[in-house]
Amino acid sequence: MSRSGRDSDRRVKTARRRTASSTRWLERQLNDPYVRQAKAEGFRSRAAYKLIELDDRFALLKGARRVVDLGIAPGGWSQVVRKRAPQAKIVGIDLLETEPIEGVAILQMDFMADTAPAALEAALDGPPDLVLSDMAANTVGHKQTDHLRTMALVEAAAHFAAETLAEGGAFVAKVLAGGTDAELLALLKRHFRTVKHAKPPASRKGSSEWYVIAQGFKGPSTRSG
Repeated sequence: MSRSGRDSDRRVKTARRRTASSTRWLERQLNDPYVRQAKAEGFRSRAAYKLIELDDRFALLKGARRVVDLGIAPGGWSQVVRKRAPQAKIVGIDLLETEPIEGVAILQMDFMADTAPAALEAALDGPPDLVLSDMAANTVGHKQTDHLRTMALVEAAAHFAAETLAEGGAFVAKVLAGGTDAELLALLKRHFRTVKHAKPPASRKGSSEWYVIAQGFKGPSTRSG
């Protein structure tokens, strides 16, 4: 690395057709150590390190046999699962097209569709012991609306986890600043032995995202609750 720091602080010239915001985004990508590390290690996105850091802290993938990846695109989280739990059967779902990943069944469909939960269960051939959700709604620029839309996805993911998980299983989902709302938190505490919030180091400091980690699913007796 040069002493002038050019390698660690790269600036992007503003092209005529590039907006100031897109220039800032590009600069941030070029200067982001997680982006560079992801490229070097073959991960499809920097988000892979969020799951790695959460797994280091909560041992989410230890002994995992069946894993559901909600909002799989571009595939970084499933790549981590494949690396850390090679024995696990993985099924992912996303409305966006996702390039194939060896050992991962990928469904291109809307998780909010009525047929999605059954399709995921059929592809997994047994109850999952880990449900991961890195889903977030497309933003419209209105903070309250964006929050409500993303939390609706989290709530749907939590209900799916509560309906499908094997006893002792875990659920991890991205939430926004303020964490999990009271109703959803009550749902998780009813179904899981521990519920915690965490912001992994790989989450950008300016980002409003946090993750809720619910572990120790209490089992089928709580499903109707």
